[in-house]
Amino acid sequence: MGCWISLHTRFVLTEFSIIEQYFKGATGKRDDVRVGIGDDGAVMRVPAGMELVVVMDTLVSGIHFFEDCNPADIAYKSLAVNLSDLAAMGAQPAWATLSLTRPTLDDIWLQSFVHGFSSLANEYNIQLIGGDLSRGPLSVTVQMHGFVPQGQALLRSGAAVGDAVFVTGSLGDAGLALRLMKNDRLDKKNGHHVYLQHRLQRPTAQVDAGMALRQIASSMIDISDGLVADLGHVLRASAVGARVDVDLLPVSMSYEAVVSELSGTIDQYQLALSAGDDYELCFTVAEDRIEALVQFFSGAGLSYHRIGVVEEGDDLRLLLQGNDYVLEHQGFRHF
Repeated sequence: MGCWISLHTRFVLTEFSIIEQYFKGATGKRDDVRVGIGDDGAVMRVPAGMELVVVMDTLVSGIHFFEDCNPADIAYKSLAVNLSDLAAMGAQPAWATLSLTRPTLDDIWLQSFVHGFSSLANEYNIQLIGGDLSRGPLSVTVQMHGFVPQGQALLRSGAAVGDAVFVTGSLGDAGLALRLMKNDRLDKKNGHHVYLQHRLQRPTAQVDAGMALRQIASSMIDISDGLVADLGHVLRASAVGARVDVDLLPVSMSYEAVVSELSGTIDQYQLALSAGDDYELCFTVAEDRIEALVQFFSGAGLSYHRIGVVEEGDDLRLLLQGNDYVLEHQGFRHF
């Protein structure tokens, strides 16, 4: 057990009192959780006919977010990136654990953090079932658990020659926001800048699309490190190559507007291909399943875009109007 000196309330907060006051009731309760926060471990029930999918991500101050980032945004994103991993497996979210380290804790910071976490957790009926608190440099680790019907988890290894390559949503928004912020060019009075920053700090995990694609896609991955890097993981796992038509990459109106604003200093395709933090889905679909894809996504109002095709070999070819396109940066590297 640890203890914290509150900067604003002037009394000692123990680990247990922090958990009891801020985290124990932060999310709703699920019927499949028999024992949640408050014991040495959590006890849950996996529904009959389901398999358990477990994912985990760590966000570190100065690496994954700016040190002065809003605590609510930090918490929201720490959960969203894990939801995105579950979406990539076609899983339905269920439970989460949270490990938080910070040099100091105070009431204002904790309230904001918990609000950001719970707002997203409650949207998907996720129960926080445990975790850990410790003094140290600011970092957040979330582990998430979800369900898929037996044998239906989507993997990276199912792509086959001839499959079409698709992505959801739009690409490059988060990377462009990061560039604006690093260069001190973010204008909070500019609606396009604000939209891009929101995409960086509060990404939308494609959970509904992921679950629907269990019956449609042959392989899938979420775009966390950049399209080229993440599609490359699929190609290696599936022992195939692919062609991506760069001029088919989907980008938002705000992305186009800001790229135009920065004319001459940025290639409009580079960030869409290589920037991380978009948390869209990249997936492959056999030709005879594309009609099912169109019917579901159109009916659900979800955005999807065909950007290429799986080929024989082991290379990822980038083409712009039929000519080879050279990418300068391959994507985010963890080490």
